[in-house]
Amino acid sequence: MSGVNKRKVTALKNAFVFSRARKDMFLARHKTKLYRRLGAFVVVALILSVGLGSTLFSRTAHLEEQKLEKKKAEAALVELKQQQKQYEAELKRLEDDEYIAELARKKYFLSDDGEIIFNIPESSESKGKSKE
Repeated sequence: MSGVNKRKVTALKNAFVFSRARKDMFLARHKTKLYRRLGAFVVVALILSVGLGSTLFSRTAHLEEQKLEKKKAEAALVELKQQQKQYEAELKRLEDDEYIAELARKKYFLSDDGEIIFNIPESSESKGKSKE
């Protein structure tokens, strides 16, 4: 029965129908162009954001490495300043004749007039204590 009740409807052929069909086709083309432009914009924006994100990540990692190097350099600087102070103190002591004489007695076994030097080896117990 469904086939019996269907009638063919003829399309009108006037200027309004043609203009409406052209307008619908124009809007469909315009819509596809719009979607293409938006798709291209999204792709470009995605590429740029990925590039900027990777650059930001690499720069952050590089900055962290430089901060660690700076901390190490500052620690080395503090150590070198302490060493410099020790060297300056040693230099001042080396200007003293009594200190030089004491060093010569200890290291080179030199003696004053009338002194006798006895070389006593250190025991293993005292060596162990001095190392700690």
